Amino acid sequence: MTERPLPRSAALIVNAKSRKGRKLYRRAAKRLKAAGITLSASHAVRDPSTLPAIVRREVLAGAPMVIVGGGDGSLSSSVDHLVNHDCVFALLPLGTANSFARTLGIPLDMDGAIEVIAHGRRRRIDLGMIDDDYFANCAAIGMSPLIAESVPHGLKKWLGRPGYLAWAAIKAFRFRPFRLTVGEGETAETLDALEVRIANGRYHGGTELVEAEVDSGQIVVQAVTGRARTRLALSWLLSLLHVRAARWTVREFRDRSLRIATDPPLPISIDGEVLAKTPVIARIARGVIEVAAPA
Repeated sequence: MTERPLPRSAALIVNAKSRKGRKLYRRAAKRLKAAGITLSASHAVRDPSTLPAIVRREVLAGAPMVIVGGGDGSLSSSVDHLVNHDCVFALLPLGTANSFARTLGIPLDMDGAIEVIAHGRRRRIDLGMIDDDYFANCAAIGMSPLIAESVPHGLKKWLGRPGYLAWAAIKAFRFRPFRLTVGEGETAETLDALEVRIANGRYHGGTELVEAEVDSGQIVVQAVTGRARTRLALSWLLSLLHVRAARWTVREFRDRSLRIATDPPLPISIDGEVLAKTPVIARIARGVIEVAAPA
């Protein structure tokens, strides 16, 4: 079967409150048109809470492709509305970590991302799910929700990823390990954990942490094991340095569906936004959207 080319018409929706969104919105529209993409609609969204509704409206209006510009939270809140629709999801990575773009191999500069939209290919991918909520790349329990709930917006805007990591170091003093149970019944396993990543992709916080692919048909639950906070810092450091020894600090579970519980119950950040609380069912939704991916 011949692969269909990417559409040449699209709706552009940019989170103008993301770290780079307001500055780059007009530039993106101009360069997309120059690359031969006709914009059937164009939105600079000042209130991020309205972005998912705008995406839904454009998909239902029949847009053959929706281009969303923003960070991982904006992208994750958008994907629900493309599930099982004949509409390609394309992205402009304008956030701090840009983990989903990294997982898909999309360049992080605007010209590179537009090159993918104009000359890339369709790729059908899985989405993760936390209960009934779809997500694009990675959910997390532990430090990530603690940071996401409290990080000052200005810190991310002006300092980007270094500022995010500095805030993580500050919040580490409030952090406590927890008991994690993965699975149900006789096959359930309980262990001490410092952080849990529920992954549909390889990147979390802009760092490659998990051996996971967006078209594997499996959800990956990766736990940093132990009770000493220094072990979590070591795990992140080894991962940042791309040292294989980082694998010794984690335990992984893979399946199409896994129940996850913690003692005490803890919040879950989904692609950077705190949206759920344990216990939950994490599962994979196989091949439910098409994205614009590098050729």
